[in-house]
Amino acid sequence: MATHKSAIKRAKQNEIRNLGNKSNRTRVKSVIKHVRAAIDEKSAEKAQAALSIAVPVIQKAAKQGAIHRKNASRKISRLTRQVNVIAA
Repeated sequence: MATHKSAIKRAKQNEIRNLGNKSNRTRVKSVIKHVRAAIDEKSAEKAQAALSIAVPVIQKAAKQGAIHRKNASRKISRLTRQVNVIAA
């Protein structure tokens, strides 16, 4: 356990940031799940709508540092490709 004043402050900051990052990562997983569910239904309109909601959420999580920017880019790319296959 932290004993120095600065170490105690750092531990508190880490806890708060951990909660925020966990929330962001959970949100990303949820929106991805919604897109994949629409893809499984073979519904192009629902998939497109879910993707348009998912992309900004994923980008925001990457911008805030909850996930790596290349991880976000890869998720967006793969989801977009799957939606485009259904739309075609």
